[in-house]
Amino acid sequence: MGGVRSYDVVAESAGAPGVVWALLLDVDTWPVWSRVDEAEDSPGGRVEVGTFRTFRTGKVVTKERITVLEAERRFGYEGVVNPQLTGYRATVDLTELPNGGTRIRWRGTYTARWGMRWFMKPYLQRYMGSIATGLADHAARADPRYR
Repeated sequence: MGGVRSYDVVAESAGAPGVVWALLLDVDTWPVWSRVDEAEDSPGGRVEVGTFRTFRTGKVVTKERITVLEAERRFGYEGVVNPQLTGYRATVDLTELPNGGTRIRWRGTYTARWGMRWFMKPYLQRYMGSIATGLADHAARADPRYR
């Protein structure tokens, strides 16, 4: 019953890839469009491979390290501190749609701590789906083409 598990969610936005990308990188916007209550960049606010971000959702605090930055295409990160998961790695792939919008594919792999394995797979599928959808919806509203 153990082992590596995964989630894979997709959302589509009318917002352009550049708008989606900007929101993804700006942690100050995360509490607006996601279920995250608080988010914080590394000191200095740098966004580069190797920098850290901290998120709080309810009482749960997680810390992540950025591992991939391919402008307007791919964002990757790994969990550094997570009370429920180990070996957490995720990527967010952005693909421009023919109509000018963006397909957001957010997927990750992880190992859940014992006692949480049965719960984490459906929970993360829903939770990350809501984050991808929130990003997609907010990007559509933030895109100057739709103001």
